Amino acid sequence: MVTNKMQRFITLDVFRGITVCLMIIVNTQGSGAVPFAQMMHAEWNGCTLTDLVFPSFLFAVGNAMVFANKKFQAMPAKSVWYKIIKRTILIFIVGYLLTWYPFAGWNGEGKIWWKPFAETRIMAVLQRIALCYFFAAVIVRYASLKKIIAIAVILLLLYWALLYFFGDTGAQYTTEGNVVRKFDMLIIGELHMYKEKGIVFDPEGLLNTIPAIVNVLIGYITGAFIVREGATYKCITKLLIAGLLLVFAGLCWNTIFPFNKKLWTSSYVCYTSGINIIVIGLLFYLLEFRHWKTGVYFFTVFGKNPLVIYVLSNLLGVFFLLYISKDVVLIDWLNEKIFQVIAPGALGCLLFSLCFTFICWLAGWWMDKKKIYIRL
Repeated sequence: MVTNKMQRFITLDVFRGITVCLMIIVNTQGSGAVPFAQMMHAEWNGCTLTDLVFPSFLFAVGNAMVFANKKFQAMPAKSVWYKIIKRTILIFIVGYLLTWYPFAGWNGEGKIWWKPFAETRIMAVLQRIALCYFFAAVIVRYASLKKIIAIAVILLLLYWALLYFFGDTGAQYTTEGNVVRKFDMLIIGELHMYKEKGIVFDPEGLLNTIPAIVNVLIGYITGAFIVREGATYKCITKLLIAGLLLVFAGLCWNTIFPFNKKLWTSSYVCYTSGINIIVIGLLFYLLEFRHWKTGVYFFTVFGKNPLVIYVLSNLLGVFFLLYISKDVVLIDWLNEKIFQVIAPGALGCLLFSLCFTFICWLAGWWMDKKKIYIRL
């Protein structure tokens, strides 16, 4: 029996590792064929396996916050604020440099090109993680558990109201008619935003970061509950029930406020968070009760250096987009000559992605063997 003392369960580390692994897989699909539908984001409304990955990462950030907050409680407020702000800025800067990278390169005609700072996208995955971390960390620092739940509900309802009342009438949840796009164009500017099929719209913008904060808060609530209850069947039962209720709430909400990862709708937050809690509950049973060992080390390697491995996957991904001749990109050549030959079609795309992910895992494995753990 596990007592109520602060204990770091392997379940939370494995969950984070699985999330990082899936994030790399879905981000690096091979070329030469159309990937499996679940390995791609939904075109607009809907939710695929790929659409579950980012909110799961935010959920894992919330899990880890349980242990950081425990340390913060023994520190003066000034030191806590320093650590929160420092981590936020560092993660944001790393993310921004990734969107700017490569700063220069060679095009297919053998000429050098420079990526202008004035046209670099400001918001992206790590930038959103940084902002979500900041606001969630502040909320967790100063609010009780009941107040955190109340704040999460208010944020989801507030965001729904913003989209409904300030978007174009009848087109509030469309690519061009949503208020998220209008807000980002006003604050960030078109040149610093992502293009959604030629339309200026950033799926990791500012306004749609509001509901994403709730993913972190639910992750924190879940982690705190697990640590408090310990490895008991009662804990697992409550996790599964809570997860099912959130999934049900998300499905009901979806009928009037559709699942949409790019808008990060409130129904999408409920649905994805519910699935995360169910997965955590199942992992908790397998790892803490059944003492399941298969694959545990593989995923904990990803979980021990998540930021470094994610950054590496992005840098390596850009490398595969380099031209090896005037008209041939490296990733296309590899897929045409190797992966599409071995397994034509979507399976070949997935095979390339799995090999790419394993290369990233090897880097994490080497770091683990050398006891190198880099955290901002």
